[in-house]
Amino acid sequence: MQDLLNQFIEQLHNEKKASENTILSYKRDINKLLVYLSDNQIKNVSGVSESILNKYIEYLNSIGRAPTTISRSIASMKSFFEFIYSKEIIDDNPALKLKAPKIEKKIPEVLSVRDVDLLLKTPTKNTPKELRDKAMLELLYATGMRVSELITLKLTDVSLSQECIICHLRDKQRIIPFGSEAKMAMSAYLREGRDSLLGDKESDVLFLNCSGGAMSRQGFWKLIKQYGKKAGIKAEITPHTLRHSFASHLVENGADLKAVQQMLGHSDISTTQIYLNTGNKRLREVYLKAHPKA
Repeated sequence: MQDLLNQFIEQLHNEKKASENTILSYKRDINKLLVYLSDNQIKNVSGVSESILNKYIEYLNSIGRAPTTISRSIASMKSFFEFIYSKEIIDDNPALKLKAPKIEKKIPEVLSVRDVDLLLKTPTKNTPKELRDKAMLELLYATGMRVSELITLKLTDVSLSQECIICHLRDKQRIIPFGSEAKMAMSAYLREGRDSLLGDKESDVLFLNCSGGAMSRQGFWKLIKQYGKKAGIKAEITPHTLRHSFASHLVENGADLKAVQQMLGHSDISTTQIYLNTGNKRLREVYLKAHPKA
């Protein structure tokens, strides 16, 4: 079955053009399934039934896996066995009728406008690194893009004159505007910081690490946590926190939900509607604090 997994991963990469994160996720999920099947003396894909897969789902639940993790595992199994079935290696698809557990949509954690302001003002030095950090933080909050989109931006994706960026996600792209604060930070970085980081290398990547290469996800995660701590912000901060804050603050201030959906790159507006809940929660907090009869 390992050979089938390798073929499946190759298809995801070459034909489906899936992202590296998606491929790693599928591979990890199916490898765990294969270990379970092997432990239960199932060595061949023809021995996998719907009943076996449901027992595996029960096993995941019994060892305390979160509903989101189980749901993702089921999605991986569905794709894997659909691939095998399409190759006519099996007569029936055992994963066809698998059902994911219901997942309660949680209201995402967002920063207050004050905390965002504190965070964005923390990089104050005119060093190449802090000019870069300032530009990255400002642009992330100004556009709500994903960190994977931020670190893969090319110089040609940014238009300072039109105050917008082109975001790429696999075979899709979208244009997102940004404001004056982000423009000033970007201008300073491009004028005084980027060439120093680049050194004698050549690169079309916008944001560079201190060695002149592209920034990594892990590098930016560490960066944003350090600035959050330095700013005295108690809340746990991740790059996605700024994405959530961007969307929530727009909705709170009356932005059209469809426009927010387009800027975030959500394929389904139901995903964007969760920010209506953050706005309602914020309104409730304001009401309870301000109304004399609350």
